[in-house]
Amino acid sequence: MTRLVAGLSMLALMAAPTASGQRRPSRVDAPAGWQAFTRAFDAYATGDSVVGASVLVLRQGRVLAHHEFGFADRALGQRVDERTIFHWGSITKTLTAVAAMQLRDRRRLSLDDHVTRYLPELRQVHDPFGSMDDVTIRMLLSHSAGFQNPTWPYKTGKPWEPFEPTRWEQLVAMLPYQEVAFAPGSRYSYSNPGFIYLARIIEQLTGDPYQSYVYKNLWAPLGITHSYFGATPYHLADQRSNNYDLVRDSAGRDAIVANGRDFDPGITIPNGGWNAPLGDVARWVACLSGGAGSDTVVARATLDEMWRPQFVTDSEAPGDSVGLSFFVLWRQGVRFIGHTGHQAGFRSFFYVDPKTSAAVIAAFNTTNDAREAESAQGFKRIIDAGLGVIAGQR
Repeated sequence: MTRLVAGLSMLALMAAPTASGQRRPSRVDAPAGWQAFTRAFDAYATGDSVVGASVLVLRQGRVLAHHEFGFADRALGQRVDERTIFHWGSITKTLTAVAAMQLRDRRRLSLDDHVTRYLPELRQVHDPFGSMDDVTIRMLLSHSAGFQNPTWPYKTGKPWEPFEPTRWEQLVAMLPYQEVAFAPGSRYSYSNPGFIYLARIIEQLTGDPYQSYVYKNLWAPLGITHSYFGATPYHLADQRSNNYDLVRDSAGRDAIVANGRDFDPGITIPNGGWNAPLGDVARWVACLSGGAGSDTVVARATLDEMWRPQFVTDSEAPGDSVGLSFFVLWRQGVRFIGHTGHQAGFRSFFYVDPKTSAAVIAAFNTTNDAREAESAQGFKRIIDAGLGVIAGQR
């Protein structure tokens, strides 16, 4: 369902003053191509057996329109609405990266600092190309340190296994049995553990747990009030979306399996632990795109630096690259900055056109494991369709 009219909904959430007196993003009007896009969005969600999803567009900190599809909890008949809390997976990495850059701007660290200066435990990782002392903070941010992608390569699917390791000590215990896959700093390869290491450095430099640092330095200044990491607080439990997998049953038929509303991301919170309604993510993206008060969180020059390409990625599209955490896409001569997320049954994305400060944000609560390749291509197409909507703001 598309919503364009003000009411006691996302407009009320996003137009009210923050604790610091700033105005939150408000809705004005739907962009050109919005209706066609929402039809394509619903068609994709239906064809991919998505149970529930939501999408919005904003420009210069103002929500232009948002649209909801399906159910947050199918068994309960609870529809997705503007309060629905999704899990944002790897979009969390943008929080971790900006937190690290805040400390750089405050002269607490340098991007060229050796990671082992702060985390000597990483010397236990095997580096057949040289020394682990060569790995820098910049390499962690640009996914070029050579670390593996999964945090826990030994997981076998036993019912007693946690979703992810839950303590730093467990991660450290695995380090002697790992090695970097290429010479650090030589190329791109997506890596989750790198952002756990960044968060550990943030904790050591500030004395704050990662979650506390994010709340005090990122969320509170922006009025982000319905976000959290890990298990859902009691007062938000009825807003949390369930998450689903489409699988093949024993007879070869498609079946949708509910995974439950909560799961524990454990030690991987800094690379994939953010839970939030779209309104909170809109506040974050408005900050990244130059919304009111954004300079109190991160300087525009710092974002420009983070958006500067460091390495070409393994994308099929020519010109796609990674900056410092953020990914850079080029479509028909237009540059977009953003990130995707995928964890458990949740998938998500956001992209910004830096020239116009227009952005698109979307979240889905279902993963299609039965037709994985086909689903991945459909996901890319709906991203490109969303990019087309915000490119139309030029």
